[in-house]
Amino acid sequence: MWKSRKAKAGLQFSVGRVHRLLRRGQYANRIGSAAAIFLAAVMEYMVAEVLELAGNAAHENKKMRIMPRHIQLAVRSDDELNKFFKGSTLLFPP
Repeated sequence: MWKSRKAKAGLQFSVGRVHRLLRRGQYANRIGSAAAIFLAAVMEYMVAEVLELAGNAAHENKKMRIMPRHIQLAVRSDDELNKFFKGSTLLFPP
């Protein structure tokens, strides 16, 4: 029985979908399969990090649900994430 690339890499994010989006984006003439695996892993890590911090912020505010405000508080309170998202005006307006 075959295993998907996401299962082989032990990821939750779809490696095939990331690879397809990289090819469709015209970023380069050729996209290696390792690039898609690496990008999927990085995206999965970043999402997990933000969700963990946002969950903590929601818990501190005695809420059971993560709201956009909790995500903003989480990103702004973490130095590395704040620096990473500094130029982002779509997600977190100043």
